[in-house]
Amino acid sequence: MELGLSGKAAIVTGGAEGVGRAAAARLAREGANVLIVGRRQDVLAEAATALSQPTGGRVIAHAADITGASAPAEIVAAALSAFGRLDILVNNAGVALAKPFEAATRDDWNSDFNVKVWAAIELIRGAIPEMRRQGGGRIINVTSIDGRTPRASTMPTSVARAAGIAMTKGLSRDLAADNILVNTVCIGFIRSGQHERRFARTAPGNSDLDALYAEDAKRRGVPLGRVGEGEEAGDVIAFLASERASYLTGIAINIDGGTSAVV
Repeated sequence: MELGLSGKAAIVTGGAEGVGRAAAARLAREGANVLIVGRRQDVLAEAATALSQPTGGRVIAHAADITGASAPAEIVAAALSAFGRLDILVNNAGVALAKPFEAATRDDWNSDFNVKVWAAIELIRGAIPEMRRQGGGRIINVTSIDGRTPRASTMPTSVARAAGIAMTKGLSRDLAADNILVNTVCIGFIRSGQHERRFARTAPGNSDLDALYAEDAKRRGVPLGRVGEGEEAGDVIAFLASERASYLTGIAINIDGGTSAVV
């Protein structure tokens, strides 16, 4: 399927690994130019090199802490400097900070909302004028199924993700007249670096990642019985960013192997 992404320009936060890297890879394969954003310059540089070689688009690394006061404006400016336009914003940065309510500190709440809510808001603020200049655009917020059906001990991440889902719906109404389409993908159990770092802490010495993922999928009750692959999420994100999704806005898509209790 031709997605109509050739020559488009995208920003993907949290683009060095996991869902963000997979989304950047698919966008680039479709001919889009992509600025991947993250805090670790070495990991970003490796990702940019690896993704640029087999794809039709340019992938450029931009190291930044997106919670910095000036970072969102600088990220948008970097994309414009590199590509001359901005068509797609994928707000993907953030890891799961999941605790029982009484264990979550004020610092936990602040840090989680700074990454997942406030930084996304500021990036969207910067992207909207540029998308209007192009006659439209796509904003995809990567959230979580915990934002729709929170499990126990998922504070503050489930609340931050619920805010992202609500923001998606409200923005889709506000920006529809500008042909800026806003959607969210609600991620379930997807293979990523953060899970593998968790395995390193909880199962030291066990290098069989496939077995660890399979055991975790069973424990989580994933109906499909396996972990999802980043590429499975990346393909959906690229579709939502494409011309083929031109009548889709304000929707939430679960990418969770059937785990969520709601459609």
